[in-house]
Formats: sequence, structure tokens, C-alpha cells
Amino acid sequence: MKSTRILAALVVAVAATVGGFYAGHLFTGGETVAATQTSGNAVDQLWKATPPGASGTSQPLSAYKGKPVVVNFWASWCGPCVKEMPALSALQRDYAKKGVTFIGLGVDSEKNVNDFLKKVPVAYPVYVTGFGGADLARSFGNNAGGLPFTVVIDAKGQIRSTKLGEVDPAELKHTLDSL
Repeated sequence: MKSTRILAALVVAVAATVGGFYAGHLFTGGETVAATQTSGNAVDQLWKATPPGASGTSQPLSAYKGKPVVVNFWASWCGPCVKEMPALSALQRDYAKKGVTFIGLGVDSEKNVNDFLKKVPVAYPVYVTGFGGADLARSFGNNAGGLPFTVVIDAKGQIRSTKLGEVDPAELKHTLDSL
């Protein structure tokens, strides 16, 4: 019985790995993507983006340049993304007075993002990037293409941390307190 559970867990792990590779393969148009090191180029790409906001209006993300920013790549269908949003929203309220801005980049459809935000309001601006957001996340070093993916950028435009998977609020607070 115990060996059956171990075998089942192993099959699930292998399937998830293969599925992640396949999804990453699809997002890159079938090309193999070399591991990219996080660099200022990713931040420059972020500042050049003008995705539509969940409200339907577009705002250049360069409006956040020169300020500490927490960028959270997420999707409405991603369980860990949904789970961490209330914590991110609470952190936004706590750190807004310290000049830190949080932004959400929905790697999802506009309809899904807006339907989600009607149910779970957040205290920070949310933009819709569609699957192009996966390419932007990849430029920050998220070669797996997984979600959620969170990037902390300081006021000088330096990447201070990246996190693939659900954020640990205490760990994120520690990073933000060091800005």
C-alpha cells in the first residue's frame, strides 16, 4: 500500500515536470530558451510595457520607475496565486506609506482577470498581460514559466529578489524592509 502511494506521487511529480516543460515549450513557440540571468534588461522591458489595466485603461508601467515595486505575475486559474493575493494586498497597504507599490500582472484573459477581481478585490493596480506576461516573467529568470512569480525591484531599478511560487509574507517583509 505504501509503495503504491510512493509510486503514485512519483508519477504525479514526473507528469508535472513534463507538463511544465511542455507548457514552457508552447509559450516559447517551440524554441528552446537558454537560461537567462536576471538583469536590468528585464526591468527595462517592464518599464516599456503598456498593458491594459483591469479597468480597461492602459498606463505605461514606466510610471513606477524610480520607486520600489513588487511585481506579481499571477492568473485566476492558479491556486497558489489566488491564495497569496490577500497577503499581498495587506502588504501593499502596510508598505504604501513607505513608498512601495505592488502591481499585479495577470497572465490571463481580461475577462478572467476582471471576473476574479469582482470576487477578490485587491489593494493594488492589476494589469492584463495575457500569455505575453510569461515572456516578461521569463526575462526576469522564470524559465519554468510557473506562477505565481514575484519580483522586487528597488528605486534604482535593481532586482532585489525573485520568487517562483507562493510568497512567504515574512520573507517578503524582510526584503521590503531592506529597501
